[in-house]
Amino acid sequence: MSAFAPAPPVDPVQTISSSVHSHAGKRSASNDAARRSEPVRIIIADEHPIFRDGLRRLLETRPDLQIVAETGDGSKAAELIHDLTPDILLLGLGAAGGAALEVVRATASCESVSTILLTGSVDTPEVANAFQLGARGVVPKDSAVDALFGSIDSVMEGQYWVGDNRVANVAGSLRKLNLARRRAKAFGLTRRELEIVRAIVNGFTNKEIAQQASISLSTVKRHVTHIFDKLGASNRIEVALFAAHHRLLDGI
Repeated sequence: MSAFAPAPPVDPVQTISSSVHSHAGKRSASNDAARRSEPVRIIIADEHPIFRDGLRRLLETRPDLQIVAETGDGSKAAELIHDLTPDILLLGLGAAGGAALEVVRATASCESVSTILLTGSVDTPEVANAFQLGARGVVPKDSAVDALFGSIDSVMEGQYWVGDNRVANVAGSLRKLNLARRRAKAFGLTRRELEIVRAIVNGFTNKEIAQQASISLSTVKRHVTHIFDKLGASNRIEVALFAAHHRLLDGI
């Protein structure tokens, strides 16, 4: 997505709330109702072909979602948006963050299109700037599948989405998500491992976790072993105490 020059930086979190409110009326309730009987039309824009292919295959598991185009080129993405007017743009925010911001800027003139950012890090000025330019959601690339589908459903309902939840206060939610991810990174925990830590704290067994997360029991056991190793715990009680002491699950 190097077709665009980087956009000038904007003061990230300070003015994000007012910008978000200015875009809040982008999709009317009548438009929402009219679209309900039709598939949600999606364009995927990301510089990595393997990621785009995997994302497309995942989205195709839901019959109410329709991939109308995909591209790895910024200028092509802008053209596709104006030609096809999709409901959702799933936009990968990679190393060329400025290029992606130009795509968001170009999308602003298409009022029916809502942008959801897919990024490796939410703790960047580009994410905050994208919301100021009209983006409706951000999903970390290491999130569970439910977060991606939840973001699409929420944005189609006119809501904002940050991380794993629909939100009203984008700036505050970004701060909480950044804090939680930095804390998890400090202990080497992945997003999936954090979800399992939460399940352990809530008293769920490995079998129950496997059923809830739609993964195999052996996968859960492997995650639990990794969690024990990373936190220096020898049992589930110690994991729960560690999580409480370090406020590991705050903000997520």
